[in-house]
Amino acid sequence: MRLNLGFAALALLCGAGVTAAALAEQAAGLPGATNAHAQLWPAAKSPAAITDPATEAKIDGLLAKMTLEQKVGQLIQADISAISPADLAQYPLGSILAGGNSGPYGDERSDAAKWAKLVGEFRSASAATGAGIPILFGIDAVHGHSNLPGATLFPHNIGLGAAHDPDLIQRIGTVTAAEVAASGIEWTFAPTLAVPQDLRWGRSYEGYASDPALVASYARSMTIGLQGELVSGRPLGANQVAATAKHFLADGGTFEGRDQGDARIDEAELVARHAAGYPPAIDAGALTVMVSFSSWNGVKNHGNSTLLTDVLKGRMGFAGLVVGDWNGHGQVPGCSATDCPAAINAGLDLFMAPDSWKGLFESTLRAARDGRIAPARIDDAVRRILRVKFKLGLMSDNLVQRGNPAMVGTPEHLAVAREAAAKSLVLLKNEGAVLPVKPGAQVLVAGLGADSMAMQAGGWTITWQGTDTSAKDFPNGQTIGRAIADAVIAAGGKAAIAPDGSHSAKPDVAIVVTGEAPYAEFQGDVPHLAFTQQPAEAKLIAQLKAQGIPVVVVFLSGRPLFTGPLINQADAFVAAWLPGSQGAGVADVLVASRDGKAPRDFTGRLPFAWPADARSPVAAPLFPAGYGLHYGEMRTLGPVNEDPRIDLSLFDTATSFFVRGKALAPWHMSTDGSITERAVDLSAQEDARQFSWSAPGALTIEGNPVNLGGPLARGSLALDWRIDRRGTGPVHLTFGGATLDISALVRTARGGTAIKTRIALRCFQRGGANLAAIGQPLRLTARAGFAMTLQTARIDRAASSAACPRVVRQRR
Repeated sequence: MRLNLGFAALALLCGAGVTAAALAEQAAGLPGATNAHAQLWPAAKSPAAITDPATEAKIDGLLAKMTLEQKVGQLIQADISAISPADLAQYPLGSILAGGNSGPYGDERSDAAKWAKLVGEFRSASAATGAGIPILFGIDAVHGHSNLPGATLFPHNIGLGAAHDPDLIQRIGTVTAAEVAASGIEWTFAPTLAVPQDLRWGRSYEGYASDPALVASYARSMTIGLQGELVSGRPLGANQVAATAKHFLADGGTFEGRDQGDARIDEAELVARHAAGYPPAIDAGALTVMVSFSSWNGVKNHGNSTLLTDVLKGRMGFAGLVVGDWNGHGQVPGCSATDCPAAINAGLDLFMAPDSWKGLFESTLRAARDGRIAPARIDDAVRRILRVKFKLGLMSDNLVQRGNPAMVGTPEHLAVAREAAAKSLVLLKNEGAVLPVKPGAQVLVAGLGADSMAMQAGGWTITWQGTDTSAKDFPNGQTIGRAIADAVIAAGGKAAIAPDGSHSAKPDVAIVVTGEAPYAEFQGDVPHLAFTQQPAEAKLIAQLKAQGIPVVVVFLSGRPLFTGPLINQADAFVAAWLPGSQGAGVADVLVASRDGKAPRDFTGRLPFAWPADARSPVAAPLFPAGYGLHYGEMRTLGPVNEDPRIDLSLFDTATSFFVRGKALAPWHMSTDGSITERAVDLSAQEDARQFSWSAPGALTIEGNPVNLGGPLARGSLALDWRIDRRGTGPVHLTFGGATLDISALVRTARGGTAIKTRIALRCFQRGGANLAAIGQPLRLTARAGFAMTLQTARIDRAASSAACPRVVRQRR
């Protein structure tokens, strides 16, 4: 495998003691190698101030008197949705987290005081256990304290990468820490140090850039911002929290950008590209590191001792705690979510076991008792966890008191977010100097994102996927459209906000805010890089252009996308990424004040190459990484390519109805009132949906009819699912109006285990289904007592040779 690493990345490694000769030697080796050679990795070391002799002596004393049950408890972290403070009396767990869809007392829109109350209840309950060791509470505050309404919301990391400003990153870390601490929490699962290589990955926006050197510089800045400089013998302050360098390792380097996938690369590339951020984070004192779901050449990182122990704890000298990701240990061969000694033996210190904690506690205790986990390994893991708790001021007689809600959303904090939003913008086109908007202009702000806090905030905002975020969640923020309108009016002009583009008076300029809908991991993975523009928006822009109205496109996205047709339509094109709640930062750059100058110029530069077509990885970009215009820079772009250069029909969502627990547009799902549903884990975090029947009823997926005939007719209806309870009545499956009795399939399926069911489309044709017009690709009817978990429902182009189930009802 050839490496095309930048000089800066190689210089970082060589400066860390890894010679170019050693890298070249390893690059010539087998790309399928799975054992890391620690001597080839950069050296680092946690600062001595991460602990001190007095603290280590106290830890020695605790270890000497703790029972084995208490030690094992320290190794396990549960989610607030699956545990109560009262459970800690019997299960002395060491840590609690609040996942992306978890809120205090079931309220995802709780304020800081309610968060602090819940944390305090868990803390008090844990301190009352035999060992008296308080829990460690963690949360995903990935672009500000994004779980908290009214918090200061920053651009996602991809936008911060565009800013190329390490000082800004440190100040963002300081603000984020203060607001997380304000809600009584002392640990955030950030920063993400991924170096995404394939933008089809749905978490690409969590990475700062494709340049390892930029990621490395940000790693130190964010760690210092969150934690401050470590001081020996002194805990972190009341406005500081523990940082988490994640996800170790190569989460951004998986094959085809698949989430939780496999990084099929040699060790040289693993070191030079994907490890770059970890040494500076560790040297800066990062207290925790999170392991990636992903694999390296087929070996899950949660079970790779050469990475976790030899490299991370050995060569990189990391002295803090290593935490897993959401049930990630369960993906290690031979393990399950409730049983995995192999992960602890590989070097994991703290299981993230959100809903599997009880079974995992019991199985880990058995493994500790029978010697499958050595006492020394358990003591080392507990020592590292206690070390972090001492450094956070959770263990001393004079506890560090966090929980001052007044720190949330202060004017000073919001000013930093506004600055960050402005600095994240990248100008890719500005024909005729249409930007900045001139003072006194009449402006139309249109498009799906014109007044959408959800689109500009993106995923990991209030909820995991961020789809239901609204302006009400951030009353101290502004949507982009509102902020632009305010700026235009302040400069003596007039502004109208109309997402559909309707207007009574002809505007001098139209700003169309469009882009991707919100998403997070799993849901954000895409098969190609083509942006699918809504037909109504394309028509709107064409109509505006036909009227001679200049059009500015503000493009909201979590990654660069193939937007050739849109760029050609626009007079100006701005890559705005996911700028957060402070739309005023966008207006500061786009709209001139009364003096004719914008308060801020464009300073952002692309953190990733912008694709010229829909193929990935991006080989021949339209704009290279580092590209970005500014005012006063006259550059004519000319027409750009509009051909995606791949057959997009191969990725038609008409053949995928339900993916990772969610109906895909244009399909929609409905259930009868007799069916309850909830998101569950099947093979990954919330990647499926469980349906339970309390009475006869039906689950239906339907939409506008599509043609599944022709070559597809030889395929099959594919269900990736799990039978949870068989019930007592028949189970019927309808496709295109033809109903089959699949009761026998349900009875013979292995209950409680993920299965794949394939039913040939010819079976439904025999029942009268018209494959040329399928408007209802799935309807499942059952009686009380039946329960199943559905992950995926789609058309598989491969035929099924299995016998057809009995036709119950033919379509007439």
